[in-house]
Amino acid sequence: MKIGIISGSHRIDSQSEKVARFIRRTLEERRLCDRSWLFTLAGNPLPLWDQGIWDGDPAWAERLDPISAELTDCDGFVVVSPEWHGQVPAGLKNFFLMWSKGELAHKPALIVTVSSADGGAYPVAELRMSSYKNNRICYIPEQIIVRHVERVLNDDPQQNDADADAYFRDRIAYALGILREYAVALQAVRASGATDLSVYRNGM
Repeated sequence: MKIGIISGSHRIDSQSEKVARFIRRTLEERRLCDRSWLFTLAGNPLPLWDQGIWDGDPAWAERLDPISAELTDCDGFVVVSPEWHGQVPAGLKNFFLMWSKGELAHKPALIVTVSSADGGAYPVAELRMSSYKNNRICYIPEQIIVRHVERVLNDDPQQNDADADAYFRDRIAYALGILREYAVALQAVRASGATDLSVYRNGM
């Protein structure tokens, strides 16, 4: 089983990427997957979507095909998003526009949002509302909102609020365990043939 982690912040050395790397370590240390893959939007590596993707533009194919292969190989995902002005970053929304060949389709995903203060709920609602329609990613009911993120999940214990840090480490491990079981279950759904994307390419 392979789990992909998408770090949705454009910023270099972001708190979102810190959380994403912690999640990857947790998956591997607890043997919740056989392999993991981390893709970060730091530096905003994907240009804005344009029609060339659908028209078979070779430049787009060269850029997206390696990422598409990695996503296709994954059985589930963790989507890590900061809250910027009460929103999901533009680069992460753009990311979800790229995948129309079933790379994410009918695969479970855990939403993890990040806030420097008491926020983080708006990106959860936004992702659940508008990021899944055509790519058909399946968000599980569990979610994580890492508040006051600078004070938790740091490698140096002296930088952590001990109680909050312990809570988030345990809660993340719990949620990842649930994600794994959804990933196992949805393998059978995809194998059934009922999810044939050629019948209805786009969601309603």
